Amino acid sequence: MNDDVRNIVLGVVAAGISATLGWLARTYLWRRKLRRKQAFFGLPDNSESLLVVNRDAASADLAVHRYDVFALLELSALIKDCGANAEVVTQDAARQGFGERTEFCVGGPSSNRRMAAHMHAMLPGVRVNTDPEPGPDRLAFQIGSERYRMEKGLSEHVLLARLTAGQPGLSRPVFLFCGQTAITNQAATRYLARNHERLARKYGNSAFVLLLKVVNSQAYGPDVAELVADVTRAAQTPLPTPAAPRNSHRAS
Repeated sequence: MNDDVRNIVLGVVAAGISATLGWLARTYLWRRKLRRKQAFFGLPDNSESLLVVNRDAASADLAVHRYDVFALLELSALIKDCGANAEVVTQDAARQGFGERTEFCVGGPSSNRRMAAHMHAMLPGVRVNTDPEPGPDRLAFQIGSERYRMEKGLSEHVLLARLTAGQPGLSRPVFLFCGQTAITNQAATRYLARNHERLARKYGNSAFVLLLKVVNSQAYGPDVAELVADVTRAAQTPLPTPAAPRNSHRAS
């Protein structure tokens, strides 16, 4: 074998080794990224999850708003990427505990009774004005001492929460998408899909509650969602009980 042939053979071998090492490195990084995503969502390979959908509050029928359907589609894509499976149930048919499998719950407490139950159990510092009568505080959020009103189509709010029933890492999380309107529910799911890596780096497997503001949805749809604040502490701290009025007694 002359020197030219030897150099060609060595070059081919070196290229093959480099390509193999590159493929192994990319595969390792992809698997590590996938495992982090699965851990954040509580969705290991072939696991089961629950998608709880609300009803359209503006419809007399048992219908689902189209923006909530879009939200479910975005969540379904996330679940599929993790190699997990999903079961879709309506808010009045989900009668089971939480922590055994990951749950994604969509809709406000007025249209989703399971959302109302989760908020009562795990977010005692949050109140949503569900009064059907029109007014400036209709659908407003009260979180701790702060109140967040809605300007429909211009400035609307949504809570995005990752909660666990027990010790983090030992139970599957519950994700809440509680918006003032249906389009804000989709905005929250889209925000989660775009930012789950950053959220996983910041919070790990711990609970968090984020308040988002959807800006000018009548022009931009669900695409422009801004983070207003991390309200985890305020949302998980019970609101103070109003003091009972005192009866004044005048001595006779």
